[in-house]
Amino acid sequence: GQLVESGGGLVLAGGSLRLSCTASGSRYPINVMGWYRQAPGDQQREMVAKMTLGGQSVYADSVKGRFTISREKNAKTWYLQMTSLQSEDTAVYYCSSTTSWGTTWGQGTQVTVSS
Repeated sequence: GQLVESGGGLVLAGGSLRLSCTASGSRYPINVMGWYRQAPGDQQREMVAKMTLGGQSVYADSVKGRFTISREKNAKTWYLQMTSLQSEDTAVYYCSSTTSWGTTWGQGTQVTVSS
């Protein structure tokens, strides 16, 4: 399968952005769809939000109340609505999908929050 992301960019602190991720090429249902980020200088990706096929969602404490994960009914496209963005949110954002075969990652999209 393949994941294609869009929606990153440069935004002023306090602003909003919406990221999109569309999956293609996989025969298997996506059990978990998510968003991760890797900030400049960090070695690891941080889980931002994820949602199960059943609709349960989990958020990192740092984004609760500001970010919302959602998906289309077909569960092939999902979104990350980001509001009240802060400079600490600056990172490369990656979407991910987990099926019974494993996890696939998007190419990443840069989000830069300018203060």
